[in-house]
Amino acid sequence: MTAIVIIVIALVVIVAAVWWSRQKVVAHQRNQLEDAKAEARRWVERLGGQVLNLVGTNEAAKQALADAAERHGAAVSQLDQARTGAQARLTTESALEGLYYVRAARIAMDMDPGPELPDLAGQRGAGKVTEYREVEVEGHPQVASPNPTEQTPHYYPGGTVAGRPVPQGWYSEPWWKPALVAGAWGVGSFVLMSALFGGMAGIPAEAAYADGFQDGLGASGDPGIDAANAGGDDGLDQSGFDQGGFDQGGFDQGGFDQGGIDQGGFDQGGIDVGGFDL
Repeated sequence: MTAIVIIVIALVVIVAAVWWSRQKVVAHQRNQLEDAKAEARRWVERLGGQVLNLVGTNEAAKQALADAAERHGAAVSQLDQARTGAQARLTTESALEGLYYVRAARIAMDMDPGPELPDLAGQRGAGKVTEYREVEVEGHPQVASPNPTEQTPHYYPGGTVAGRPVPQGWYSEPWWKPALVAGAWGVGSFVLMSALFGGMAGIPAEAAYADGFQDGLGASGDPGIDAANAGGDDGLDQSGFDQGGFDQGGFDQGGFDQGGIDQGGFDQGGIDVGGFDL
C-alpha cells in the first residue's frame, strides 16, 4: 500500500512539473508576441502618419508614396493576423520597408529625409547602386541611378527578392516585381541584372551574376548584351543581343511576360504600383 501511495505521489509531482513548465513556456510566448506586436504597431502607426500627411510633387515621389501606401496596407493586415512573435516581426519588416519608401519620396522632393531607419532583412548584403547606368537589352532601355531622376522614378530599398539580392537604388522600371509576384526569376532577368550591375562598385557579385546566368548564354557563351552605357564592363560582349534562338521562357524584355504575368511593358502611365495591379 505504501509503495502505491509513493508511486501516485510521484506521478502527481511529475504531472504538476510538466504542467508548470508548459505554462511558463506559454506565458513566455505570449509575452514575446505582445512585445513584438507592440513594436510592430509603433512602426505601422508611424508609417500611416507619413503616408497620410505627405503628397508627392513629382513622379518619383508619387511612385514612392504609392509603394509606401501599399506596404502600410499590407502591414495593417499582417498585424491583425499575427499570432506568433515571428509573424509580428514580419509586420515590422513591412512597415519599415514602407518607411524607406517614404524616406525616398522625401529625398525626391528635396525634403529632410528624417531619422535613419533600421536595416531591412538582406538590405546590407544587396548593396546599393553607386553610379548612373543606362543599358539596352533586346532593344529595351533600362536605367539605374543612385538618385531619383526623370528617367528613374521607381525606388527599391534593397533586399532579397525570390532568393536574389536587388540593390537599393532608383530604376526606370520596377523590373523586380515579376519575381516578387511569381517567386522566381526568369533567365532574362539574370541578363538584365548583369547588364545593369556588372562591374559596379558597391554591388555584390551575386546580384550581377546570379546562378542561372549561364543558362541564358548563347552557344558561343556570349550573352550578347547591347548596352548604351554598361560602365565599361569589358568582360561582356555588348554588341548585338542575339540569344541564339533562345526563347527566354516568355521573358519579353519589352513586356516582361513571365508565363502569364504580363507586365504590359511597365507603361508608367498604366501601372498601379500602390495596389500591385500588374
